Amino acid sequence: MTEGSRELCSPGRGHPERADSRLGAGEEVESSGVALKKQIGLFSACGIIIGNIIGSGVFVSPKGVLENAGSVGASIIVWVSTGFITAVGALCYAELGVSIPKSGGDYSYVKDIFGGLAGFLRLWIAVLVISPTNQAVIALTFSNYALQPLFPTCLPPQAALRLLAAACLLLLTWVNCHSVRWATWVQDVFTAGKLLALGLIIIMGFVQICKGRYYWLEPVHAFETFREYEVGLIALSVLQGSFSYGGWNFLNYVTEELVDPCRNLPRAIFISIPVVTFVYVFVNVAYITALSPQELLASNAVAVTFGEKLLGVMSWIMPVAVALSTFGGVNGSLFTSSRLFFAGAREGHLLRLVAMIHPRRCTPIPALMVTLISTLLMLCTSDIYTLINYVGFVNYLFYGVTVAGLIVLRVQQPSMQRPIKISLVWPAVYLLFWVFLMVFSLYSGPVVCGVGLAIMMTGVPVYFLGVYWENKPRCVISTIGNLTHLCQKLLFVVYPIMAEKLEPV
Repeated sequence: MTEGSRELCSPGRGHPERADSRLGAGEEVESSGVALKKQIGLFSACGIIIGNIIGSGVFVSPKGVLENAGSVGASIIVWVSTGFITAVGALCYAELGVSIPKSGGDYSYVKDIFGGLAGFLRLWIAVLVISPTNQAVIALTFSNYALQPLFPTCLPPQAALRLLAAACLLLLTWVNCHSVRWATWVQDVFTAGKLLALGLIIIMGFVQICKGRYYWLEPVHAFETFREYEVGLIALSVLQGSFSYGGWNFLNYVTEELVDPCRNLPRAIFISIPVVTFVYVFVNVAYITALSPQELLASNAVAVTFGEKLLGVMSWIMPVAVALSTFGGVNGSLFTSSRLFFAGAREGHLLRLVAMIHPRRCTPIPALMVTLISTLLMLCTSDIYTLINYVGFVNYLFYGVTVAGLIVLRVQQPSMQRPIKISLVWPAVYLLFWVFLMVFSLYSGPVVCGVGLAIMMTGVPVYFLGVYWENKPRCVISTIGNLTHLCQKLLFVVYPIMAEKLEPV
């Protein structure tokens, strides 16, 4: 980004939804001359993608795919095919990420292509449910496995789980507030740690194969069904496999902090998605060399059961690996979610304060605090998993809307500069798969999908009252402005400069 491309902007400048209503009456937004720094290189970019995709699921409960696929062979095919579809979706996001090089990911793309209301609804469901529930569940999984050695014969108390999860969130929020480099270092280290643990599982699987223990991998046995194949159950298996790759789009949330995004964004995607697919496929192959399908389905923590069977006295490695994996997952989710909130505030869709950054550390402290508080509140509820079921459909809905936006953008702006331009066959393939998943989800769980859509639609009145309605009462504007100034002084943050267009390299 050159000096000539920088433009001092206030919330709402150049945007149809102005954020003036969030300021004091007649108040000007003054740029501080600081901005988010480009500190994320290719290695850290890969760490963000891999670290956010690989959480606890592959260690704890990969059995959902196997249970519904009906056989070992069918489950392996599902893992490979969903990895391929994820790669196709990531390819589409790579073009969007370098064509609209703004942080915020699919929120920014949907807003720019389909308008403010559509973008706001994507942001609304993320702020309200998706980000806090995701982080709360990962933090609770971390605390569960971290406390396991202290409670070997029983489950840890709920109070202890929630307190340790809150401590984990507080620590990692402080790290992210203190330094982007510290946050990416934590992400790199813990991603490497989880890959080493998964590599150990894969190596042990190959050792098992060399010993001739591959009964369930032989074609005649791999497709031996333990339940009849059913189209509905196979579709559910594909759906669960697709959800296991969730997080593949998170690097697009931090585009503006990438070093050379036009090169490193697509490179990181092209490296990370195949790595994750390889890991998922061969970890599940390794599991089946030591566990029968029935044993795998009966286990509540597959990697732990696998370790107990093959590692003996070293079986403690697996619970530790799960704890480390989820600790890194919390860090990655905090890092990327805060940038989504930051981008939304900068566009005038959240309070102006959330778009401010520390002038020396260049970290979005208010956005991180919003992320932390919403997650801590979610820890206090008992319906986290129910909420995840409700909004999972909506989250996947926006993946398809975003990919469809790529086609719309090609039609509306054919001469737009695109450092990467993929064949339209790829978004068409992804959308066909997406339509299949959406239709099946509506068919198999209409109530759950309906509740998810209803939660999303609560954002419509919020949008018109909070964003679209500019002429708010002076007392409301003054109160928000005073609170913003107070919090700005407490957090020592300023409004950053923004590049309206990042120059492709």
